[in-house]
Amino acid sequence: MNIQVSPSPIPNSNAVSLTSMLDRDDYLTGLLNQVTANKTEGWLQELRQSAANWVRHSILPTTREEEWRFTDLSSLRKVQFNVEAGNFASLEFDILPEAVNSRLVFVNGVFAPDLSAVSDLPSGIVVSNLAGLSAVEQEGVRQYLAQAEGAQEVFTALNTAGITDAAVVWVKKNVVVETPIHLVFISVVGETATISQPRCLVVAESGSQVTLVEEYTNRRGAESAEDGVYFTNAVTEVWVGDNAEVSHTRIEQEGAEAFHIGKTAIAQARDSLYTCHAITLGAKLSRHNLEILQTGEQTQTTLNGLTIISGKQLSDTHSAIALNYPHGTSDQLHKCIVGDRAHAVFNGKVFVPKLAQLTNASQLNRNLLLSSKARVDTKPQLEITADNVKCAHGATVSQLEDDEIFYLQSRGIDENDARKLLINAFAAEVINKIPVPSLREILLNTVNNLKSLTNE
Repeated sequence: MNIQVSPSPIPNSNAVSLTSMLDRDDYLTGLLNQVTANKTEGWLQELRQSAANWVRHSILPTTREEEWRFTDLSSLRKVQFNVEAGNFASLEFDILPEAVNSRLVFVNGVFAPDLSAVSDLPSGIVVSNLAGLSAVEQEGVRQYLAQAEGAQEVFTALNTAGITDAAVVWVKKNVVVETPIHLVFISVVGETATISQPRCLVVAESGSQVTLVEEYTNRRGAESAEDGVYFTNAVTEVWVGDNAEVSHTRIEQEGAEAFHIGKTAIAQARDSLYTCHAITLGAKLSRHNLEILQTGEQTQTTLNGLTIISGKQLSDTHSAIALNYPHGTSDQLHKCIVGDRAHAVFNGKVFVPKLAQLTNASQLNRNLLLSSKARVDTKPQLEITADNVKCAHGATVSQLEDDEIFYLQSRGIDENDARKLLINAFAAEVINKIPVPSLREILLNTVNNLKSLTNE
């Protein structure tokens, strides 16, 4: 696999020597103490300790920082979170027919073997939790885990400091996996607010192909699941080798009072293809940082995003695509449907330095506001120093058109159904690109049943 893995940007345990710089943020230190209570051994403990040292001289972002200008974490600070063991009893979740025997399930961050199934997978692919790997496989994981760019970001480092297990998908050279791999992370709401820190590592060696579905949800059917407070701090690293192809669908459908902060870091080697479908539906406050680093020529990157929020939800999507080599192609479409008093944020950056000649990059953010009090802050960005490129970006903000609603009413459709039909059509452009048929159907039904979106 021709991926150059640079040393982790997290400093080692000797890098923070001034005690005056430690524990700068009491709240963050409290979270750190919770997630580091369980110890590990060997290289994993060293990795965790290095990350913990970084966290101890960091602070939680505030709205005074440009990258967090529209996302206020003060409501997060008001909650004291605890780590709680997984509860595996009577859990219900959608089992995709295409992935009946190819799924890993984690509950409150703890691997649930009774809910998982990894039989009938082809040779040449490893789908396991970290603890289930052989010594040789763990040594391979060591070369990639927490090595992606941006490991020093505070929530990413907090996740690394608390790693005890992880979902690992490793596809060997030239192996084509026809079956989708389903990674399910379930939060079970208890009597106290809980924090879980899911971790995923995906390595697709040269010439391989794999389809992933990464899902974050809460326990369905439990009375407390709708209103319980919990915090999911997730990190996924994807390494795409030369001429490899990864199709990645990420679904965030947390509870109504949940906090969700996720990081997806992708490294793309020469001639590789990476596609991400990121769907955000849940959580009181959610943030997804999507970062793509091109490590070779002629990569293709496709990012499709859909955010649907209502009530007083806040959803923030930050993406960054670093096209560092010639002949790279990127295409990004992110859509937001915002109802009631909800607030959507989109900030997409595309970097094209001088070395990245003959790059073709496009970026579009389309927003649909369903209420006079709904809000969106959008900032698509291109930073280009190369002179032989084709790049474009844009953003639109609109409402449902009265003449379109009137036209549908004139055909015998009532106003509420007309609004719903137009909303569904807006969302379907992204959902229909997902390569797993059953998941497309589930998401289209979910959008169709979001009644709060059709009312002012």
